[in-house]
Amino acid sequence: MAALVVEAAGPGITLQDGGRHGYLRYGITAAGPMDPLIYATANRAAGNPLDAAAIEISTGGLAVTAADGALGLALIVPGFRVTLDGTALPDAVALTLEPGQRLVVRAGDAGAWGYLAVSGRLDVAPILGSVATHTRSGLGGLDGRALAAGDRLPIREPGPGDGAPQRLVTPWLDRDPREIRVVLGPQDDYFAPDQIEAFLAGPWTVSPRGDRMACFLDGTPLIHAKGHDIVSDGIAMGAIQVPGNGLPIILMADRQSTGGYPKIATVIGPDLGRLAQIRGGARLSFRRVSVAEAVAARRAERDILAEPVRREPVVRTDFASDFLLGLNLVGGVTDGRP
Repeated sequence: MAALVVEAAGPGITLQDGGRHGYLRYGITAAGPMDPLIYATANRAAGNPLDAAAIEISTGGLAVTAADGALGLALIVPGFRVTLDGTALPDAVALTLEPGQRLVVRAGDAGAWGYLAVSGRLDVAPILGSVATHTRSGLGGLDGRALAAGDRLPIREPGPGDGAPQRLVTPWLDRDPREIRVVLGPQDDYFAPDQIEAFLAGPWTVSPRGDRMACFLDGTPLIHAKGHDIVSDGIAMGAIQVPGNGLPIILMADRQSTGGYPKIATVIGPDLGRLAQIRGGARLSFRRVSVAEAVAARRAERDILAEPVRREPVVRTDFASDFLLGLNLVGGVTDGRP
């Protein structure tokens, strides 16, 4: 059986699929991808179901090889640096990884999460119907942990891939991270109107303390009108709690199942990914939308993912010095006088 072999893995590299649903009443949240849109796009490009298991790549970086056969891959890591045997590739690319080749992903100037989907099926035993790794509880993935050097991931029915690298054309992933859309509530009545407006206007600064569980915001603290404690209720991904210090916390993929702080708003599903891609120190603000607008945005996203991902040949721009020195790059000379 062909396999993907992890040569090196930084912190936070995990297996994720569509998530572990139906167990919230037992205190188990779904986990799943931090950026659902990029994750699903990578699976679409690999020819897999949109919720198939894939590798989530953090800024810690990843290096992989293929063993016992070639593997078709789709890799989307916006803002990261990608090389295949030392040759630079686009940050959204499909290719066939031959045994002996080494694919490396490193953090770049932007972005926090990317996805590597393998054509075929990752042969990893599901836990409660999912292989998604919940990092806080140690559930799912490989023994509930992040990937590490030496891990071998068997692939059933591997696809042939694209052969030579092909750039994936994904304009819908060029998302503006500065304004995040939210639906107010369910406890926005815990805040006076001027505090709601202050929350929406921001700007808020993303704290570097964030992880798969939560995104912390710094800024001018909000003031509660009716105290900062409620009877604990369920927490959705994207729910924005405001604890006693007045600084919002956005709950993400590995969140807890319930919370006792008022939730001023919830990030709409189509904006969860671009929120997750914002690095610590960057600023953002919120824009209030209606439930109908949120549903329309979700439907538009679904329509995009129903179509195949277009490919283009990779245009090289990183020619080696010895190659350039072998070319006649001079089209003429002047004597330098005006």
